[in-house]
Amino acid sequence: MLTAKAQVVNDDIEQRLMLEAEQTLTSNTTDCTVQWACVNEALTGKRIKYHNDQWFEFTPKAAGRYFVNIGGQKCRDTRGLQLVVLTGEPCQPSTYEVISCTSLGTQDDVFLTLSGLKAGQRYLLNVDGYLNDFCSFALTVSRVPKGLPVAEPTDAEAVFTPTQLVTVSWTLPDSISTTRSHILRREAHQTQATAVGEQPVVRTVYGGQQADYAITDTLPGPGRYHYQVITAATDGQPPVIVSSRWVTWLGAAAKDNAYETIAQALQSSAAKATPGRISAERRRHQARMQKLINARRKAN
Repeated sequence: MLTAKAQVVNDDIEQRLMLEAEQTLTSNTTDCTVQWACVNEALTGKRIKYHNDQWFEFTPKAAGRYFVNIGGQKCRDTRGLQLVVLTGEPCQPSTYEVISCTSLGTQDDVFLTLSGLKAGQRYLLNVDGYLNDFCSFALTVSRVPKGLPVAEPTDAEAVFTPTQLVTVSWTLPDSISTTRSHILRREAHQTQATAVGEQPVVRTVYGGQQADYAITDTLPGPGRYHYQVITAATDGQPPVIVSSRWVTWLGAAAKDNAYETIAQALQSSAAKATPGRISAERRRHQARMQKLINARRKAN
């Protein structure tokens, strides 16, 4: 549980806190309220639900790329914060233009990249608890990123794995130059990711970098897990997410019956639907599931 704290002064946009580059401010969303006349839900859509927001302002003295670093999150739930960055006149939503709209979904230390900011341009930052979460946090606008790249929360279907072993594979694009990749894992109910491995970049005989990589990880127990592969920062290039996927392991005791139930559901779904009504994405998902089920049956 979070320690009770008084409402912050920048709950109102008129009292927004001014950020200087490289300056860290700490705050919390407890007891904050929404000034509905000062937000425009049509600009952010379903990705953002205002609940307990507060306001900051940043005006860069020099143009270029900046990073919003959010760290030290301590939240009531597992969801963390959400952040909207926009331009326009304070509390005049008709003048707003959204620069970034992000829900964090975890309590990792993260950074959001803001490219091409203009010198002397005012940027408004709206910070809120994601999906009604309550959080304390530290906020810095900096030339240097800290933590992990922001990754939008996703409800993507998890691929079922028949064993505790998970193979994580990824491809490094030619456009990304790095020395190594870090592999992170987070169970759905955990607040932060855990590093489970790293892979140095392999150089080819021609001096380039190898493109394809894979490692095997052992899941600690049944659950739904999120894997991310993130490159190490290099001079001039921040860390980049190159792979993101969910997997589910049901556990040794439960998987036999569970896999048979999944197989029956897939067969029933295929029998009822015509080819034209099944999306390409769903067909691929069904094919993956059927492959896992067949592998499980052969193993028995």
